[in-house]
Amino acid sequence: MDRSCVPARSCRVPSHWTRRVLFRLGLFLAAAWVGTGGSPIEAEEASWPRWLGPSYTGISDEILPPDFNAEAVAWRHQVGIGFSSLAISGGRLFTLGHDGESAGGKETLWCLDARSGEELWSADWEAPLLPNLHEGGPAATPTVDGDQVYALGKNGTLSCFSASDGGLTWRRDLLADTGRKKAPEWGFAGSPFRFRDLLIVEAGETLALDPDTGEIRWRSQPFRPSYGSPAFLEKDGKAFLAILKTDGLVILDGENGGTVAFAPWETSFNTNATTPIIDGDKIFISTGYDRGCALFRFDGRRLIKLYENQSLCTHMNQAVALEGHLYGFDGTAHRGRPTEFVCLEWGRGKERWRVSASEGMGCGSLIATKNGKLLILTEKGELVIVSASSESFQVTDRVQVLGGRCWTPPAFAGGRFYARNARGDLVCVGGP
Repeated sequence: MDRSCVPARSCRVPSHWTRRVLFRLGLFLAAAWVGTGGSPIEAEEASWPRWLGPSYTGISDEILPPDFNAEAVAWRHQVGIGFSSLAISGGRLFTLGHDGESAGGKETLWCLDARSGEELWSADWEAPLLPNLHEGGPAATPTVDGDQVYALGKNGTLSCFSASDGGLTWRRDLLADTGRKKAPEWGFAGSPFRFRDLLIVEAGETLALDPDTGEIRWRSQPFRPSYGSPAFLEKDGKAFLAILKTDGLVILDGENGGTVAFAPWETSFNTNATTPIIDGDKIFISTGYDRGCALFRFDGRRLIKLYENQSLCTHMNQAVALEGHLYGFDGTAHRGRPTEFVCLEWGRGKERWRVSASEGMGCGSLIATKNGKLLILTEKGELVIVSASSESFQVTDRVQVLGGRCWTPPAFAGGRFYARNARGDLVCVGGP
């Protein structure tokens, strides 16, 4: 394995298995401390450990506190150019950024204290910036599982680190693994996905890796590269993966990566960049460039389209499904009609309401909390808090928290809201 990456301030690093044992022992002792009256381990309970959060739905397990103050800035940090979102677990926040050098530049995985913003460790590797109609830099979100954090760079460098001390466990080059001479047009952007005892990564081919060693367990047939992440579903006791490739919606057998079903879904710019939304055997997809959205049912062998319309064309952001309705941005960042915010019925695709572009949210992103609050980050860095309702758009607060271009989805954990912009300004608001 390549162990050329040495984390900042590194010393002799314990073995991989020793680190895992110590990490889990630490959690046990921390839990015992809570039980005897010590300070609560809020950060371990407060988790947003991967792309789309703890339940892979874009919805936090927490409620938005009644006294949440979006004007209260807890800390700020510079993490470098890019569009990687945030992963929060065990009191630590992880994200990726680039130093901005076009030639000889590097990507960095940052590990920060989620409460204070203090840098705990960082690790970097050589990587091109790869700007293409945007600032460039890494686009995938780190994934945390126990004491392992998985990071995928823009040019296909896939690494597994110890979350506690930054020690490198293993590394792969997805360009070499897939026989590509260069990265896809928009780089490698799908976030690593823990699926049972596998780590799934999207590289045109879908690759299933051993999460402890990085060894390839299986690979799917090749498709044109896409830029979203896989999603998991079950049918009749069997496990499947749903992935929106550039060619269309693909259902893979979770045991061996074989293609089970396929529904064509192409855009005029050969770009699909969203993650399927799963509810039972129903699969919702949506893409930009006026292609629109659709709901499919998977019967175990086929994909059956239930509806298709152009009411919700999400570009690279993600819609959120709440209480039988979908909320999301309709429009594309670079072209087409102005981006608007829309509510649709999940089962029928019927539009319930639409907020015009005059509200100034641009091509923003959103997540939600367990008590039905939509946390919208506008393209220009405003946090807009909305009570999710199929009847109307009900804003309860609106605060400028960032400047610059904000296309990256935010995160919410421990009663705090975390967001970043393309140039790498990271902010934490809402808590003491």
